[in-house]
Amino acid sequence: MSKRFLQILGAALLGFTLAAGSARLAFSLNLFPNRELNRSADYVKEVLRLVHENHVEEGEAGYERLTQEALHGLVESMDPHSEFLEAKDFKQLDEEMRGDFGGVGIQVERREKAFVVIAAMPDSPARKAGIRRADEVVAVDSRRLGPEDSMETIVQLLRGEPGTRVVLHVRRKAVVAELLIPIERDTIRIKSVRDVRMLGNGIGYLQLSEFSDRSAEEFGKALDTLFAGGMESLILDMRNNPGGLLDAAVAVAEPFFPKGQLIAYTKGRRAEDREDFRSELEGEPLSLPLVVLINSGSASAAEIVAGALKDTGRAVLVGERSFGKGSVQTIFKLRNGEGMRLTTAWYFTPSGVRIHGKGIEPAVEVVMSPAEDEALWQWRVRPEGESGEDFVQRQGKAPPVDRQLETALAILKAQRLLFERGLRVGAGPHAGRSTN
Repeated sequence: MSKRFLQILGAALLGFTLAAGSARLAFSLNLFPNRELNRSADYVKEVLRLVHENHVEEGEAGYERLTQEALHGLVESMDPHSEFLEAKDFKQLDEEMRGDFGGVGIQVERREKAFVVIAAMPDSPARKAGIRRADEVVAVDSRRLGPEDSMETIVQLLRGEPGTRVVLHVRRKAVVAELLIPIERDTIRIKSVRDVRMLGNGIGYLQLSEFSDRSAEEFGKALDTLFAGGMESLILDMRNNPGGLLDAAVAVAEPFFPKGQLIAYTKGRRAEDREDFRSELEGEPLSLPLVVLINSGSASAAEIVAGALKDTGRAVLVGERSFGKGSVQTIFKLRNGEGMRLTTAWYFTPSGVRIHGKGIEPAVEVVMSPAEDEALWQWRVRPEGESGEDFVQRQGKAPPVDRQLETALAILKAQRLLFERGLRVGAGPHAGRSTN
């Protein structure tokens, strides 16, 4: 993609689903009364000692470095989603799951080998310091940025503990001299729910971009906003949603399920490892026409929600087959601030379908070309509140035609027409609502 936003966290794009209550303490190897384990541990210690004492580069063979490299290899050889996390990575993962981090709050894109500000987030330190759209960030503190630098580079430079200070070196049109703008970092909160609006004919629309600690709360508030605007049917857009917290996915799905109904379940390698996730909704569930948009970028927790709504007949799925990432990663807290993300289970839809490697198939398939996907992605992740005219000015082209969204609208309009003619199909447009 040509554009990456700083508030979209890189690791979130991996699309992993975390098991509830997963933090555990790891014990050192010598505490396990297992002979096979002890023999293996002794063998590893022997190799560590030989490398430490004999490698030609003494500085590269410290025990701490060798141990970390060994742990990376051990864990990450298991499967693509298991990972040993050094302290800085474990801290970043924790920030991602909370949906916040320390930073300045700007959205930046790479344009002609330069880092250009798309927008400063509302009420962010960057906005208060005077950062403007189209500013070019040429340096952060004393670190000059060049064409060889990646988006990850500037993300790491801009992030930091709230209350710490950073100086942005900025080029601005009509200003000859380079501007030095000091900014005090603050906690930046990422929204899971974006673009909440009415599309006409009583049809509400919202994007759900990821699943974090606050997703359920944001989703509930968005529903309230849409109902206040006269919503009678809903389009839930989960395209390119990489997933996130399993508990958050269940909480987002809950408003559509009566208390006690199965939403999803996980199974590990032992029969007793099965864990059911059921709705805890108090009151009547939402009953309104619902279309869910998915594509090949919809993964993990997004597939849990889509699969549950499809299995139970509560929604029509439109778009493309989802990614098929249906494994559960448990987070283990290790010593020295380090951690481990380990695949421990598979998850299943209510009807028993294992999603991993298969994905969720939509009821109505609408396949977009790569060019359409790219143009639509640029439109969907534009700064919140940016109008079509502003988008045209910034991108030099009109907003793309969203054929998947148009199909969803056609389905809901047809359903409404059938309802008005007395042919009830699914839930009617005036069904009751209850949120917890």
